[in-house]
Amino acid sequence: MADAKRTGQGTALAWFMSNDVIIAGYQGPRSILTRGLTAFAEASLPSATLVPDVTADGLPAQALFDGIEMGTYAAGYMASGYLTARVPELAVLDLPFSVTDRRQAFAKLDGDLGRALSAAVARETNLVVLAFWDNGFRHITNASHPIRSPAECKGLRIRTLNNQLYQDTLTALGFEPVVTDVKELIQACETGAVHAQENPLTNMLTFGLDRWHKHVSLTGHIFGIVLLTANKDWFCALSEDDQETLLKGAADATVCQRFWAEEEDSVGLQTLKARGVEVLEQADLDTQAFRAAAERIRSTSVAKLPKEIVDLYLA
Repeated sequence: MADAKRTGQGTALAWFMSNDVIIAGYQGPRSILTRGLTAFAEASLPSATLVPDVTADGLPAQALFDGIEMGTYAAGYMASGYLTARVPELAVLDLPFSVTDRRQAFAKLDGDLGRALSAAVARETNLVVLAFWDNGFRHITNASHPIRSPAECKGLRIRTLNNQLYQDTLTALGFEPVVTDVKELIQACETGAVHAQENPLTNMLTFGLDRWHKHVSLTGHIFGIVLLTANKDWFCALSEDDQETLLKGAADATVCQRFWAEEEDSVGLQTLKARGVEVLEQADLDTQAFRAAAERIRSTSVAKLPKEIVDLYLA
């Protein structure tokens, strides 16, 4: 998916093959993102240093995102929503209640839509998109009561990421959004600083949030996309052969990562139920009320996006 031009700034082969190359993530060993990053490293950068979770070293996840762009890390991943403020076209991926079929979404991201979004990222940042990864459908969990409709969201503080469309959507559903870095997610749930949070099921298990949140509502309000990225200066300095090696490794890892993500939805659901978590599936929810509550946010956001981008994803 890379859409950056090679700059001809000399060879980067030594950098490409040396231990000075660091690729990093921000989740623990069971994460589908960590597994994907490991597969990418083994296929593309076997001599690189892999840092699976920068938060384990006391850093916030934001330090990873900044570090990739500055060149501290050669490559890593980030939820697309973290970049939307700088790359407005990415907001198409954040539109609430817009995706129900992940495979259909990826068919579009692997085509013209992905190329358009990759070009926008390369234009506005010092990043190159290597692939689009599956971060799962985002659902709502909380510590106090079952949530079947927006009426039961009112007054609950909900943790979310630093993305205005996410926050506006949750506000429209009745929540009081609270932004924290991933590093503070567990503490916020454990201490009750937030009553609820929204994430794919895999993250609920990765971070052990079922220890405090015994209620899950499968709202699927946003389908999360993760960007596998590289530092643009570094990528563009690579030889064409090295770039191809990197992109092929990313493509191979992406096949595995998407499979694991889809598998995790099924496994995660059964695991949570086995642990005594009350799971409300879509048939148990007033889905129409959730969609209606978020419709103004969705339609307003669509109107701000380039029509061609919207059509490529949602048509």
